[in-house]
Amino acid sequence: MAILTVTARGRVTLSKEVRQHLGIKPGDKIELDLLPDARGILKAAQPNGTIVRFVGLLAGRTKKIATLEEMHEASVQAWAGKA
Repeated sequence: MAILTVTARGRVTLSKEVRQHLGIKPGDKIELDLLPDARGILKAAQPNGTIVRFVGLLAGRTKKIATLEEMHEASVQAWAGKA
């Protein structure tokens, strides 16, 4: 069990052990689910991007119109870490 200290400003520093266990790095988000009896569950937040945000991501950045096949290939390459 990890013991964390709350500062006078209400901040908590997560130890290296806790950050590694949660798989988080600076800038990542964490979620705290509040439970009864002054308990909570802390976990790394999962990105929850929406299709609306994705669709508008590149809007206005190019005049080229990609085909569905080109978009599919680009997404395959990106997921494979080749983009």
